[in-house]
Amino acid sequence: MTTAERFAQARPRLLRLAYSELGDVGEAEDVVQDAWLRLERTRAEAIENLDGWLTTVVARLALDRLRSARARRETYVGPWLPEPLVSDDPADRVTLDESVNYALLTVLEQLSPAERTAFLLHDVFDVPFGDVAAVVGRTPEAVRKLASRARRHVKRERPRFAASRDEHDRAVRAFAEAVAEGNLEGLVAVLDPDVVWTSDGGGRATAARKPLRGRARVARAWAALSRKSGHDRSRSRSTGGSGWCSRAVTAIARRSCSSSATVASRASMRSATRRSCGASE
Repeated sequence: MTTAERFAQARPRLLRLAYSELGDVGEAEDVVQDAWLRLERTRAEAIENLDGWLTTVVARLALDRLRSARARRETYVGPWLPEPLVSDDPADRVTLDESVNYALLTVLEQLSPAERTAFLLHDVFDVPFGDVAAVVGRTPEAVRKLASRARRHVKRERPRFAASRDEHDRAVRAFAEAVAEGNLEGLVAVLDPDVVWTSDGGGRATAARKPLRGRARVARAWAALSRKSGHDRSRSRSTGGSGWCSRAVTAIARRSCSSSATVASRASMRSATRRSCGASE
């Protein structure tokens, strides 16, 4: 197997790692590409464990970007949410397993870059603490403490009762149908009384600067958004424009499944511009 073939085989896992660290698909792809360029400049045959070498390189590159991004996000207007995975072509994008989902990525945003990296590498990607220490630039004992602190935070933020996939899918479908129909009563019915909506327009789309709390306020906001999207679609058809094009990832927990519920949405402008968005959307 050639070096290029071995890299192609490792690429999906490397993308998952980079995306899990950064919460941004484009930056994750850039990091993996940088790792390939570094590999090209290296005598690959001299690398005893290529998978381990690639994991270390990608993790270091992602950590460097995460530290830089952390400073940018501190001056970001409004909440910052991870970029959702929205492509219809999963072969060309990052795929996540159950251990790294969008809800977890949102919780990880509250950790320091070192804590996030230590937790992901050890707890999710099974990297030994000795290797994690080389990535983070700390001692093994220090990264063990970082991972433990991150683990406690993730556990504290995790819902008390996890919804099954079927329950989650039913709730999301009901929510999406109510939004599409502008059904205020339907939205109120599907949302938890303590729901919190955090929105992020990516610096390009209109979004609330502060989270909205309570199902009545959240339902009214989504109903208004539904009416606006309908108006924009109608205007686009009459002018031949590209139509109202937005993407959102929604995580909903009903009262029967969790003590609290969150609706998190982020307009994915990068993905929207990569695809042709028609007026029928």
